[in-house]
Amino acid sequence: MALSDTAIRNAKPQDREFKLADSGGLYLLITPSGGKLWRQKFRVDGKERKLSIGRYPEISLSDARKRRDDAREQLAAGKDPAREKRREKIRSQQQAENTFAGIAKEYCSKRKRDGDKAWAPATAVRSEYLLRLLSDTIGPMPITEIEPADVLAALRKVESKGNLESAKRMQQLASSVFRYAVATTRLKSDPTRDLRGALTAPSVTHYGAITKASGVGELLRAIDGYEGQGITKFALQLAPHVFVRPGELRHAEWLEIDLEAALWTIPASKTKMRKEHKVPLSRQSIDVLKQVFEITGPSGYVFPSIRTRLRPMSENTINGALRRLG
Repeated sequence: MALSDTAIRNAKPQDREFKLADSGGLYLLITPSGGKLWRQKFRVDGKERKLSIGRYPEISLSDARKRRDDAREQLAAGKDPAREKRREKIRSQQQAENTFAGIAKEYCSKRKRDGDKAWAPATAVRSEYLLRLLSDTIGPMPITEIEPADVLAALRKVESKGNLESAKRMQQLASSVFRYAVATTRLKSDPTRDLRGALTAPSVTHYGAITKASGVGELLRAIDGYEGQGITKFALQLAPHVFVRPGELRHAEWLEIDLEAALWTIPASKTKMRKEHKVPLSRQSIDVLKQVFEITGPSGYVFPSIRTRLRPMSENTINGALRRLG
């Protein structure tokens, strides 16, 4: 005989557990302490199994029957309802643990030790800072529940302050985190793919550049006629021959330079790509470096600060000299 709500409410605990059967293997277990627990009995490969459905009255009679029917459908499809429930519980736990902040932290850790493609320290610091700004809004959310509108709202906060480049970079980083989640099978697709064009594009600043060959000659002649600080002139004269970044030039040290082999080896720690970079030195470069060697060699920075040899030349020194040259 099928159960009724009245029969369930009137059931009183006894000295031992007892069952009130419904139908299709569903029954209510009454414990000596007064607990009323729904159970589903079924068979898999000829063996009896039990599925815990929940507690009455949190799970009503109608809800219990619906879950019984769901379990029977799983059985018909060749699935074990108890095993499927355990899997669903694990999936739910993983979703709760796989928040945007957690996966972003994991992604940053990977990028910092990503072999030849690893982030430089400065890039890592900047990227982690921008991702923390995002995490203030979407960080605690399970990554599977984040929608484009959630990401856009977080980006708008930064954009509204006029930080257009930061907002754009944050969007790129968020996309990288989502794509990492996809690659590690914790997300089906990147929600930021639908946000292309949503942010205001930052204005592009074009810097002065020589575009004609004749202009290069004028610049080199102006450098040769420079009358400022001597070390600055040498740095200006060397720059066109080595084609390195200003920071790499300023931080050059004598232990990196082999005048006999005509080779400057910039260590990986000083390069943007975090790879050792070898710069062949032309005859003109050697001539300039030999003159500098008489002043700042044989150790320390090739182009030290005018205030102390313990620091390299200021980043504004060369720029300032070029401005004075016009």
